[in-house]
Amino acid sequence: MITAKNIHKYFENLHVLKGVNLQISKGEIVSIVGASGAGKTTLLQILGTLEKSSKQKASELKIDNTIVSDLTDKQLAKFRNENIGFIFQFHQLLPEFTALENVCIPAFIKGATKQETEKKAKELLDFLGLSERYNHKPNALSGGEQQRVAVARALINSPKLIFADEPSGNLDSTSAEQLHNLFFQLRDQFDQTFVIVTHNEILANMADRKLVMRDGQIISVEN
Repeated sequence: MITAKNIHKYFENLHVLKGVNLQISKGEIVSIVGASGAGKTTLLQILGTLEKSSKQKASELKIDNTIVSDLTDKQLAKFRNENIGFIFQFHQLLPEFTALENVCIPAFIKGATKQETEKKAKELLDFLGLSERYNHKPNALSGGEQQRVAVARALINSPKLIFADEPSGNLDSTSAEQLHNLFFQLRDQFDQTFVIVTHNEILANMADRKLVMRDGQIISVEN
C-alpha cells in the first residue's frame, strides 16, 4: 500500500528526515513512536502527501501503485481527497457547522451529491454512536464525540489509507481506549490501512508493527 524510499526533508539547514525507507501493507495498522523532534509528524505529513519531501536521488513515494511524488499539485489534491483520510489530535472541526455538515465536507469537495453524501454521513455517525448528534455543533459535543465526528469525516470518501497524528492525545483514558478499539474495528470491517503517530504506548503496542524513530531515521521495527 505504501512504499517510501530514501525520504529526506530539510527545513533550510535543518535535516529533519535522513533517508527513511519503509513499506506498509494493505490492511496493516502501523504506529510510529519516538521522542519529540524525532521526525514522526514530518514523516506522517509526507506519507499523507500534505508535505513534499526534499528532492534526493532515488527518492520515491508510492501509494497504492501510484507514484505520488510525480504528481502535480492539482493531481495530488485529487488523489489525497479520494484515497486518504486524516485524524488529528485536535479534531479540526469547523465550529460554524454541525456534526453532519462537518462530515460531509470532503465528499462535497469530491463532487458527490448532497443526497448520497448526507445518507453516508448519517450511516457513519450512526456506526460511531452519534445518531443523536447530527445537528450539534462542535461546542455542544464532548471531546470524545468531537473526535468521533472527525473520524467520520476521515471515512466519508471511503479512503484506503487513514493517517492519524496523536489521535487520542487530547482525550481522557476512557475515550482514548474507545478510539483505539475503533481503529481496529474499522480495519477489520473495511480493510483500511492505518498509520498512527502516537506517544500513547498502549495504542502503539496494539499496532501490527511499531516503528521507532530517532533523529530523523527509523531505528527499529517491533512486531
